[in-house]
Amino acid sequence: MEIKFLVQGLIVGFVASIPLGPVGVLCIQRTINKGRISGLFSGMGAATVDSFFALVAALGLTFIINFIEDQQFYFQLFGGGILIFLGTRIFNTNPVQQIRRHRKKKNKLVEDFFSVLFLTLSNPLAIFLFVAAFAGIGLVTSNDSFIKSSLIIAGVFLGALLWWALLTFFVDLFRKKFRLKQLWWINKIAGILIIVFGAAAMLSVFFLNQ
Repeated sequence: MEIKFLVQGLIVGFVASIPLGPVGVLCIQRTINKGRISGLFSGMGAATVDSFFALVAALGLTFIINFIEDQQFYFQLFGGGILIFLGTRIFNTNPVQQIRRHRKKKNKLVEDFFSVLFLTLSNPLAIFLFVAAFAGIGLVTSNDSFIKSSLIIAGVFLGALLWWALLTFFVDLFRKKFRLKQLWWINKIAGILIIVFGAAAMLSVFFLNQ
């Protein structure tokens, strides 16, 4: 049954999304400060890019993979810069203003979606994660049909989205227990963590290329 390819893709997408890197920290911070929908839209941006990366891996687009390898220095530098920018914004965010904006329904979900989408796009090395995953379980071969490949990619998207939905759901369960002082500290800690991720990404570029 071809539905098994959807399920296998779902498992790959779910597992690939679990490591809580900067995107995970960002989604948690937004869920706590702005609500579950904001966190979910942020996660949806990551899931969309993961599906694209999985598509590249499944189709074996060698010229794209070679381009990413050749331009790895600039991708990591750009991605690190985005992380430092986002981390600084979060660090300086006033939780009171975010709560007021959320209550007035001025939460910009499109901005939440695209900010994480571009952040995830700035780390195209994730393509190799899907290449390794597909090769490891023999999920993609050169003789695959269009339907099989489509089901795998759809599964990756659904699996990634499932992870972000579960994460934001459980974070949202405890959201109302946080007080303003705690929200202030969460913003500071999340901002610092994301800045550290960004700085580490930028520094690793120079150390790895020595």
